[in-house]
Amino acid sequence: MLETTPRTTPVLTSLSARLLILTIFFVMVAEVLIYAPSIARYRKAYLEEHITKAHLATLALTLGPSEKLANELEQRLLEQTGTHGIVLKGDTRRLLMLDRDMPPNVDVMFDLREGNSYSLIRDAFQALLQDENRVMRVIGVPDGNPKVFMEVILDETPMRESMYDFSGRILLLSLVIAFIVAFLVYVSLQWLMVRPMRRITESMMKFRASPEDESSSLIPTMRSDEIGVAQRELVVMQNGLRFALRQKTRLAALGAAMAKMNHDLRNTLATAVLASDRLANIDDPEVKRVTPRLYDAVTRAVSICSQTLTFISDDKPTLTPTLFHFSELVAEVGAAMQSDDFPTLGGEEPPKLKWLSQVDFELDVEADRQQLFRVFSNLALNANQAGATQVRISAETDGVSLWVNFADNGPGLPADARAHLFEPFAGSTKAGGTGLGLVIARDILQAHGGDIIVVRSDTNGTLFRLSLPRRITQEINPYGIC
Repeated sequence: MLETTPRTTPVLTSLSARLLILTIFFVMVAEVLIYAPSIARYRKAYLEEHITKAHLATLALTLGPSEKLANELEQRLLEQTGTHGIVLKGDTRRLLMLDRDMPPNVDVMFDLREGNSYSLIRDAFQALLQDENRVMRVIGVPDGNPKVFMEVILDETPMRESMYDFSGRILLLSLVIAFIVAFLVYVSLQWLMVRPMRRITESMMKFRASPEDESSSLIPTMRSDEIGVAQRELVVMQNGLRFALRQKTRLAALGAAMAKMNHDLRNTLATAVLASDRLANIDDPEVKRVTPRLYDAVTRAVSICSQTLTFISDDKPTLTPTLFHFSELVAEVGAAMQSDDFPTLGGEEPPKLKWLSQVDFELDVEADRQQLFRVFSNLALNANQAGATQVRISAETDGVSLWVNFADNGPGLPADARAHLFEPFAGSTKAGGTGLGLVIARDILQAHGGDIIVVRSDTNGTLFRLSLPRRITQEINPYGIC
């Protein structure tokens, strides 16, 4: 008995939870990619703001009323701008503003007039990863005037703390956006994908538990996307399998019944054969005229019972492959066709077939000779019953496989017979036939590792192409071949 999978999936390992976690992760990755240029722009804006403040401070200093007031104003302006020193350079003037104490040594210099996106991102992350205060010398152009530029000396720690504060706000905003987006994506996927897929899964589990239960069928929706197509295809597949299971069940019951009836029926037919033999000894013209028809009818009934019982047999013997010349087997089948014991169907005996073999005598094959005899006998019988008067057999090999062409000059197969040619009880072209001859032939060939196909079938005749491996290198267990 097959083990059934649990109907409920743990929350943490469910598809919904995975989608939620992946959505949050991808949003955070996107935010990190956005954060890198954002923090670089924030640092640049911070430094440009100090350049602007320094420029304004120099303007205020130049408007001072006296030198004493200018010194006091200079110190206050330096405190307000958060710098240790300011240098203004222009075409006609140069102004220097210094703190009361000597300015500290400069550790690093940045020129805002130069640099690219990569260098700005690199400098920003270097500032974030520092754990000591560095004194920076920053050069920039105030108000976009290329003729005047400013140099300021300031500490890096206040800028880094401001960058940390900005990063915290970005992180908080990213988390809020990530959870909002993840929630919306989660709800959308639940509605669009997870719930329909859960319905499909439940329908498959119910169908596996009880394939013949009509209530296990999924009611498909009118969705035009891939899930809608999957729903409709699943319903078609379930209905097809359910129909096939019913047919198999009926055929199995029919086979069991026929196997039980076969013994009694063959005994009854044997009695009929004995009676017909006695009738043949009666010296009456009318009896002698009717007796062959009676004998043919009984023989036909025995043949149909034997073929049907062979097909539905559950025995699975192992093939007995031997190495032999293929041309000898073809000649043996041709000789059997010319004998009076060759089986026929119908009251009138068909004309004898002209048997043409074009098989090289040196061509050998390793196979079950008796089973292959049945294959070509069935093909010959079908050709004879279809009205063919000539059969031509040729063979070729590529060293690995044997390819056999079996061609007759009959009227060809009807379209409805070609559609069900290899289906039992459906591919017969003659009234009273079972259609099992080709089915058994194909089963035997497939048991050997080969196959049979119809190459053409028209008014010029029918051509079958058979394939067989020339050598059997492993044990083969055919299915249902007697």
